[in-house]
Amino acid sequence: MSSASSSKRPAPPAVIPGSGNNIIVSTLQRGNPVLECIRNVGKEFGDIVADYQVGRTTGVLFLSLKYHRLHPEYIHTRIEKLGIRYTLRILLILCDITEHKDAIRELTKVCLTNNITVIVAFSSEEAGHYLGIFKQYEHKPPTMIKERVDKDYTSMLRTSLTSISRVNRTDVETLRNSFGSLANVAKAQPEQLSELPGFGQVKVRNIKNAFEKPFRNHATNTLELMQAGDNGDNGDKGTGDGGGPLDGATSPKENDSAYRPPRDPSPVWDIELDP
Repeated sequence: MSSASSSKRPAPPAVIPGSGNNIIVSTLQRGNPVLECIRNVGKEFGDIVADYQVGRTTGVLFLSLKYHRLHPEYIHTRIEKLGIRYTLRILLILCDITEHKDAIRELTKVCLTNNITVIVAFSSEEAGHYLGIFKQYEHKPPTMIKERVDKDYTSMLRTSLTSISRVNRTDVETLRNSFGSLANVAKAQPEQLSELPGFGQVKVRNIKNAFEKPFRNHATNTLELMQAGDNGDNGDKGTGDGGGPLDGATSPKENDSAYRPPRDPSPVWDIELDP
């Protein structure tokens, strides 16, 4: 008797999304197992375009790859209906098939062109956890996930030097004990660095490049290339027997308005490892 009455129980009414602490759930998501996995935050059904509204400006579309394989047009229809709503737009993908790489790659391309962030979950529990976290952190400042760096000199020195490839905390202590300051490290010669324990050729080269190599590769500076091309046009041009230009000969610049001088070849990829 109780089971019969529960089966006839009316579904929760759809409400207009509010600004409370609940996740607003679209009526399309009724029966989704992910709903049972959303914890620590409330849920209420509402008339929304997205599947889940986890903030006033954040909407989430949910997609199972198993369903996507059967109905590939579904997500395109949902994105079209979403339009330009929401500042932060998320596609929460439930990866419930084995061969998923191609599907996720194609969905990522679609999301890139529609300003949508892709989040992949590998279980309903993980998907529910993501939705709960999105709501809990709705009003949290970004400083909570930023790296915390102490203001003392040693901590800032460690943070700066470990940003160089292959340099770890132990190397930073070695450099600090050997040279005393960041300025002295920058002025150190490669021979001095090579004498330190744990410093191979690649690590020494990375350190020197960090301090001496320019931030911008001037070889690919478009303006400089254009100027070099213009200077080259002032040189001698091919001439025929009469001293004029060769018949039918035109400069590359005349043939193609977007002409650019050829780029220098890329450097050889260095895969040398520290000893």
